[in-house]
Amino acid sequence: MHKTLLVLLGPTGIGKSDLGIRLAQHFHTEIISSDSRQIYRELSIGTAVPPPDDLKKVKHHLIHSHSINDYYSASRFEQETLQILDKLFARHDQVIMTGGSMLYIDAVCKGIDDIPDADPKLRAELNAEYEDKGIEHLRLQLKKLDPEYYAVVDLKNAKRLLHALEICLTTGKTYTSLRTNQGKERPFNILKIGLNRDRAELYDRINQRVDLMMRMGLEEEARSVYHLRNLNALNTVGYKELFAWFDGETDRETAIELIKRNSRHYARKQLTWFRKDPSIHWFAPKQEQEIIQFIHEKINQQA
Repeated sequence: MHKTLLVLLGPTGIGKSDLGIRLAQHFHTEIISSDSRQIYRELSIGTAVPPPDDLKKVKHHLIHSHSINDYYSASRFEQETLQILDKLFARHDQVIMTGGSMLYIDAVCKGIDDIPDADPKLRAELNAEYEDKGIEHLRLQLKKLDPEYYAVVDLKNAKRLLHALEICLTTGKTYTSLRTNQGKERPFNILKIGLNRDRAELYDRINQRVDLMMRMGLEEEARSVYHLRNLNALNTVGYKELFAWFDGETDRETAIELIKRNSRHYARKQLTWFRKDPSIHWFAPKQEQEIIQFIHEKINQQA
């Protein structure tokens, strides 16, 4: 247990990528991205993938590793990350995982239940029903198949409703019966470093980053995948707002303002989620030396 996974997390726009690279250089190690959208090779600008020069500084894993046409989930991320860690820990005592996707981070640190993947044909059929009949149709089906989960799930979250229905129909069991929520033991130590800033400063950074993305060509990137807009991979901030503009539902300036607003909302959601985890040690991004010293102290204590 002298191997340590250093998890660098925090809300969108906080500065995780830059600090993660510097930490990886300090510890002479590699980085695993825990961003649920940076894995898609068709997306770069809207997912804030680090520029090529930064990616060359340190070896990164699970960036542009899959297609938006591939089915992907937190369960698959858990499996792939553990396989990568097994290889990296053979060469490094520390490995850095950085990103802000809450479920993906928890999947690696805590483990998720071994729930089977749904049949692709069934998934397509359920998505078609959702498109045709709306979210209320999904709610009624779930209430019938798994009333216990229906009572606790976010009924506005179509993705979670669809996932639960897939599992119910695939296994013939309730989704609730397959969720144990029991943490899994890992053969390595986990040290979580959380980054946060003053709220006004964070929001200003988010707004400026959206403007930068637009100057870098986010509109062109969104148009290049517009024909695939019904894919779950594209149901994300930065793309869905532009798709609404392309569909004539709004105008360009409104779409940009919505991207900023929804990015700020997502940042709040991330912070609310992370603050429930008492194992996270919080720092400001500018406290780089304090973070490095803290990590060394914790590693020495674990040795």
